[in-house]
Amino acid sequence: MISALLPTAKSDPELAPFRPGLTFAFFNALAWQIGIGTPMVLFAEQLGATPFQVGLAYSFVFVLTPIQILSTALLPRYGFKAVMLGGWRTRSFFLGVPAVLAALGMAMGEQPWMVKALVWSVFFFCFFRSIGAASGVSWFYAILPESVRGRYFATDQFVSAVAGVGTLLASAALFALLPLYAALLAQYIIALAGSSISYFSLKRLPDAERPPAMSLRTVFRDTPRHLFAASAFRNYAWLSVCQAIISTPIPPFVAYFLKVGPKMTGGQIMVFEVLRYSGVMTAAWLIRKVIDASGAKPFFLLAFGLYTLVGAYWWLHLETGFGGVPGIYAIYFLLGLAAATWTVANLNYLPRTMAAEDRTLAVSIHSATTAFIGGLSPMLWGLFLKAEGPGRGIDVGVFQAFFVSVGVGAIVLFLFFTRLAEDRRTPVTPILIGGAVLRPFRAVTELASLIDPRNLRRGRPPESRGDDER
Repeated sequence: MISALLPTAKSDPELAPFRPGLTFAFFNALAWQIGIGTPMVLFAEQLGATPFQVGLAYSFVFVLTPIQILSTALLPRYGFKAVMLGGWRTRSFFLGVPAVLAALGMAMGEQPWMVKALVWSVFFFCFFRSIGAASGVSWFYAILPESVRGRYFATDQFVSAVAGVGTLLASAALFALLPLYAALLAQYIIALAGSSISYFSLKRLPDAERPPAMSLRTVFRDTPRHLFAASAFRNYAWLSVCQAIISTPIPPFVAYFLKVGPKMTGGQIMVFEVLRYSGVMTAAWLIRKVIDASGAKPFFLLAFGLYTLVGAYWWLHLETGFGGVPGIYAIYFLLGLAAATWTVANLNYLPRTMAAEDRTLAVSIHSATTAFIGGLSPMLWGLFLKAEGPGRGIDVGVFQAFFVSVGVGAIVLFLFFTRLAEDRRTPVTPILIGGAVLRPFRAVTELASLIDPRNLRRGRPPESRGDDER
């Protein structure tokens, strides 16, 4: 099936040499969808994780974004390919830990140390992923001719979406057909296979000339100015932080609640996730057709309207059971619409908030600040969500308060964004990154880099091998 999705020398001769990168995108989706997605949350709950531990594990991919920025300093010394391969190779080892835990769970049941081992494995997976991701977007910009970048990233989105939704459906089927630990073991074997194939696909891509990187002295000197001096960028950056604070905790805690509250099965919850990703893809398909003409502002407002509905629905559902299971299907779809609507609007609007000469650092600052502070939100809410008494559980009253904060926060942000200035007279190219729209809750983490794409030059032709393979 994967072969039918990818370009060939006959169907697209310009894009065909970069087929290994698209193969990487497909199989990488298998790894992150399981390793740091809802299957990980369900596994943690089964091992006895508290809401804080779930929030902690889910937050690692966000709060480690500063590691990604610091790792940019490795690129001038080791090059794009070596840094990304090193990060991706090492992170794969830590997908083996949950696989072993699932096998042990089948043999001996849950043990108190297992959930800690799972949380630490997610930490190290995200840590080395952050190192490798310092290279990702910049590397692809360096090796892709400008004439094919748009098609490449659009195809990347498509194959990632197919793989991501396929993984969710496979996970739902495994949960339905197999005992829980057998299903988890099968899923982590799939994740390991996906991570391994994605690594070997990366090895087939050409390297590029080692780039100049912005000095950390410049970063420390200019970051306070960008974040605190009056400017369009400052205003937008802090509004984005507020959006991340209210939206980031929703997916893990909803999945956790459905498992420990109404005690839905893993298969049911994964089907809800399919609806969320259906909303993501629907929004991406519809919005990208019209955003150039309408601008980003209407879609920011739409996103906050949708988040208000999400918060209001969950409060009412927790209070009265309103909507039942069909309502949960619908609200998962709306959550996907909201997240993707925000992401597409953000990638179009962010370049308009800074001068071209400041863009690289400003985008990186926006990414790191939004991801890090937004990533703290699940940790902090996790401290308050645990139900009183022994065992795992979630305090429904506090969970209702969380959704009140989502709804109120979305209304306040809606009002702020009604006054957002958007000058569309000067054309600005939207930020292009691979699977950002498919994984909108962590799209900002892809933008953390101190490499200016304008300074990149294409390296060896695609048929060649990098230094690590000689």
